[in-house]
Amino acid sequence: MAAPKKGRRAPTGQGKPGRTLVLILIAMVALVGGMFYSGTLTPRLGIDLAGGTSFTLQAQNQPGKPNAINETNMKTAAGIMERRVNGLGVTESEVQTQGKNHIIVNIPKGTDAKQSRQQVGTTAQLAFRPVLTTTAGAKTPSPSESPSKGAQNGKDAKAGKGDKAADGKQHADGTPSPSASSTTQGRAVTDALKKAPSETPKPTGSTPATPPATPPAPGAADIPAALQKQLAALDCSTKQDRANAGEKAAATKPSDPVVACKDDGTQKYVLGPVGVEGTDVKDAKAIFDSQSGQGWIVQMDFTANGGKKFADITGDLAAKAQPQNQFAIVLDGAVVSDPRVSQRLNGGNATISGGFTQQSAEDLGNMLSYGALPLSFKIVDETTVTAALGGEQLHAGLIAGAIGLALVVIYLVAYYRGLALVALASLCVSAVLTYAIMTLLGPAIGFALNLPAVCGAIVAIGITADSFIVYFERIRDEIREGRTLRPSVERGWPRARRTILVSDFVSFLAAAVLFIVTVGKVQGFAFTLGLTTVLDVVVVFFFTKPLMTLLARRKFFSDGHSWSGLDPQRLGARPPLRRRRGSAPTQTKEA
Repeated sequence: MAAPKKGRRAPTGQGKPGRTLVLILIAMVALVGGMFYSGTLTPRLGIDLAGGTSFTLQAQNQPGKPNAINETNMKTAAGIMERRVNGLGVTESEVQTQGKNHIIVNIPKGTDAKQSRQQVGTTAQLAFRPVLTTTAGAKTPSPSESPSKGAQNGKDAKAGKGDKAADGKQHADGTPSPSASSTTQGRAVTDALKKAPSETPKPTGSTPATPPATPPAPGAADIPAALQKQLAALDCSTKQDRANAGEKAAATKPSDPVVACKDDGTQKYVLGPVGVEGTDVKDAKAIFDSQSGQGWIVQMDFTANGGKKFADITGDLAAKAQPQNQFAIVLDGAVVSDPRVSQRLNGGNATISGGFTQQSAEDLGNMLSYGALPLSFKIVDETTVTAALGGEQLHAGLIAGAIGLALVVIYLVAYYRGLALVALASLCVSAVLTYAIMTLLGPAIGFALNLPAVCGAIVAIGITADSFIVYFERIRDEIREGRTLRPSVERGWPRARRTILVSDFVSFLAAAVLFIVTVGKVQGFAFTLGLTTVLDVVVVFFFTKPLMTLLARRKFFSDGHSWSGLDPQRLGARPPLRRRRGSAPTQTKEA
């Protein structure tokens, strides 16, 4: 009983190949089903195939830095923009410098052009400024513009309205302002109304009655009159008004206070001098905090110098009252967030929380990570790119690919005969997996298929076919040694497996290096080549090998039919195919 067990081969090679085929079939069905479930049935195309939008940005010197436009800063700016618009680097957006002071950004169709425009157009001058005071975003009416019908409608009603407006104020962290602040503001309104002159008509020639005073904004007592006047005149209700306010704020020196709008126009601020520069932010990312139940938050890491400055400013703000315990994150003169500070934040990192959605948290983290450019930029041109030229090139490329594939099929049929069916079936499985994954990667990570990526997929056909040929030749070598098909399939697999893995590893390594050291369209070629190389390993291990194990049990292949591609006589197998133990080896006559 022990002897047969000793000579028996491990059952892993041909034990249950059907299960492996079912597994890869399930994977194919799941991927194709995911395409239909997501409603995305075609891959997302790059700008050269589908068209898109092209932006031209002109660099501008920052105040006090007349020589900031140079080759080093322009390359740094282009690199930051490329990371922002490309994310994982496979959306095929192109960012390149042109001349001394221009950057060209090409965004493929299917990308949110508005969001991309904001990303490339609002990437300069990130700073952290303390909040001195804040109020509603609309322009504060002057006394001459304010009708006195508030007094006619009732002093108490107007005071109550002021309380309600103050109570309803929200901050970036999603929490309302303390009721004490609204009570104080409401009391100021009420006191002003009580001191207003009565409505009794005055004699002709007397001094007109002074209108009720506008309630001061919280924390405005120590604000210079000039800034208070600017705050009252600032209007953040329209996009154009906010854009104008942002340009003025961005042009202000970092050491000077400034008035600014919230990016959504709901609030306006008086902000103190810059406490922490955007260049002091080392990294920022959005994460989902499931432990404390805060939901989506933004986690920031500072440089060593930035961490010290951030600790100092948060220590000062924590000791102050609302709203002066807030710091504003200012990007291109607009406040994108204004979190409160309750304690000094040491350690070189901080967390911003409060009512974020996944998208808003990722947008803020992206701004914090890549918002600090050494230059400011202005979009001077925006054009739509057509896909006519790329479409013609794609058409020609597909024709060339089809001709090449047809020649490969003819060669396989002529040389491998029945085995060609295995190769073609494996190529079909690889094509389905590649197409489904590329389609799903479009909405998942922004992958866009461009002409170089198509070239990478065509090159992968040769890599995949080469793996089949290696395995087929190992099987045929075993048959030439005088073995039957079933043991030849199992004995040839370990040798073929090593060769396939080494070959695919070299291809994948080349694709990975190319992806890391290049940008733009070349990255698309490298990404596609790496993806198809990995899929080649999957197909050979989980489809080609199990399929050959099953076919080896079929009479057409096992008996070596002349059209099976495994005919021992046609392969020149050494006779006899089997010999009895102890018999002398057959002598072959040498030429």
